[in-house]
Amino acid sequence: MIYADYNATAPLRPEAREAMIAALDIGANPSSVHGPGRKARKMLETARRQVASAISAVPQDLIFTSGGTEAIALALNGVVRQLEKKCTLLVSAIEHEAAAKNAGFSGAAVQTVYVTSTGQADLDELSNRLASWDTDKNGTPVLVLMLANNETGVIQPVAEAASIVRAAGGLTICDGVQGLGKIPLNVSLLGVDYLALSAHKAGGPQGAGALWLRSGAPLKASLLGGGQERSLRSGTENLAGLTGFGAAAEASIADLSKFEKLAKHRDAMEVRLKAEGGVTVFGEGAPRLPNTSNFAYGGFRAETQVMAMDLAGIAVSSGSACSSGKVKRSLVLSAMGADDALAESAIRTSFGWRSEPEDFDRTADVWLKALHQRKTKETA
Repeated sequence: MIYADYNATAPLRPEAREAMIAALDIGANPSSVHGPGRKARKMLETARRQVASAISAVPQDLIFTSGGTEAIALALNGVVRQLEKKCTLLVSAIEHEAAAKNAGFSGAAVQTVYVTSTGQADLDELSNRLASWDTDKNGTPVLVLMLANNETGVIQPVAEAASIVRAAGGLTICDGVQGLGKIPLNVSLLGVDYLALSAHKAGGPQGAGALWLRSGAPLKASLLGGGQERSLRSGTENLAGLTGFGAAAEASIADLSKFEKLAKHRDAMEVRLKAEGGVTVFGEGAPRLPNTSNFAYGGFRAETQVMAMDLAGIAVSSGSACSSGKVKRSLVLSAMGADDALAESAIRTSFGWRSEPEDFDRTADVWLKALHQRKTKETA
């Protein structure tokens, strides 16, 4: 089986597995003061340092969560509650549902930040909007902009956008889930106030994540209880999951140069698919994650392609894994201006740390064969 769905979940790295087994062997609560508890606490704080180092942050600014969705929800709801709803959430049109839906249920006013045809946030439109921003009427502007899109791999101009928002007296929440371990990350250079992370996109386990917040950034806890994680996220920490997260983050950063080389093979695959299959590649005019390709052949339905690829031993997806079993037109591609026929025909390949150069060639072979068979049936 060729696994080409890393943006949904990356296979567990061996470093993460080893760290998790060691944590499970301790079998103690990191909040306990006895010997085993102190060992557990030491492992937890080691993981915190590893994850913080991966984004060039200080460990004390990192809050562990159950995953990326909770981290995003904590940031969104925590900011809105701390500001007593005296704010407006500026949510990009290509955000993950974790951001879009939590924004809608936050109780704050919500406005859409539009994107260009290449899938990047429209900075001119954002700048013009904030130039005439009425704080008395609209409250603090809070930008919600992901670092890299999970469907297209398009990298967003987060630093530039955050600078525009900061000049208007606002805050920026960034979903960095797809960026960790795929591109270099430095929270100071990004200039954001909050950054959400997830373990399983970087080769760690599912069910572990983190929220980095700038020191002094407003945030009100959503989960109350024993006071863990600086009382911003109570609940006994998932020691095994978080130690796996730390180990995966460290390993993925050490592997960045190898990961960057995936772009060469991805680009060659796309050249072939366009030449022999006539596909449209989404976001190719913008900076993208090295591992991701989202392409479509109008009228060739996505679910048909996914099934054909699966039967041939290649795992790909059609959009976000959070909609698994509900293949539907991509809102991300629609926001980029794709018509319905094209958006409903898009599939995503995403490779990663275990991928080999021949995997890209084989993926192209299988997809082109599936297209040929479809065309043959149509003309029969």
